[in-house]
Amino acid sequence: MTTPDTLRTQLSGVIAFPVTPFHDDLSLNLDGLRHNLQALKDAPICAVVAAAGTGEFHTLSPDELRQVIAVTVEELGGRVPVLAATGINTALGVQLAQQAQELGVDGLLLFPSYYPTADDDALLAYYQTLAAATPLGVLIYSRDSFNPSPGLVQRLADAIPNLIALKDGQGDTRRLQQLMHKVGERLLWIGGAGDDAVPGYYSIGIRTYTSSIANLSPEISRQLHETAAAGDSAALAQLMAHYVLPLYAFRARRKGYEVSVMKRLMDKIGLVGGPVRPPLADLRESEYAELDALADVWR
Repeated sequence: MTTPDTLRTQLSGVIAFPVTPFHDDLSLNLDGLRHNLQALKDAPICAVVAAAGTGEFHTLSPDELRQVIAVTVEELGGRVPVLAATGINTALGVQLAQQAQELGVDGLLLFPSYYPTADDDALLAYYQTLAAATPLGVLIYSRDSFNPSPGLVQRLADAIPNLIALKDGQGDTRRLQQLMHKVGERLLWIGGAGDDAVPGYYSIGIRTYTSSIANLSPEISRQLHETAAAGDSAALAQLMAHYVLPLYAFRARRKGYEVSVMKRLMDKIGLVGGPVRPPLADLRESEYAELDALADVWR
């Protein structure tokens, strides 16, 4: 089993967040998942997270999540660390954490609670319960309504010995700097709001980020990491202008497009995406011609 300390040392560079492919009837497409993971086998990534936000974690049953994790560990385990998502509530979160450990994952990404306005003491208890379910290293995911204060992050770091990192999904570098100043090197800080946030994240010293673009081209994700880490602003600006910003502008049009655009674009370039499950929104037919133009760039 990978120890928390070992996992932390491995998380440098690009963490890939694969989609979960579905058939047209919205059932799991595990063959499609295997096809996509094969394309990641020799990719320049440092880890992969099975069925997280981009992988539509919230739409999967525990058994579906089990199948996705099992396939991911089988295809990629041993090449790069495999992490799995858990959370929502303590009972389900503990069950999913222990299931993931049995399947051979290297760490866990803890999603926020279903309750959006919880008290800090209750949030501390929630994350302690999830983290204590296994000896695996855990990453806490700050996203949506869970936007913790520096004081709460310090309490979490002090109370949870196997907590190794915080993944930021807010994209607020001012607040993130406050967290980093308060807690320091006790945690690894991971940029998780999107590939378009790489310039901001790397400007404040972050050197690990989670990439949905790795679904399309892990090489481009790695180039974003390397140019930003090297401070090559001209090369980074070129990558952003040619690949990232047009894609993220399309994704921002409608809630759910951050996943559905990626999946439909994958279909266009020889990978497997398929539809998204409600309540995510799928693309409108009128937008497919524009998607073809994007596919020409990514192909």
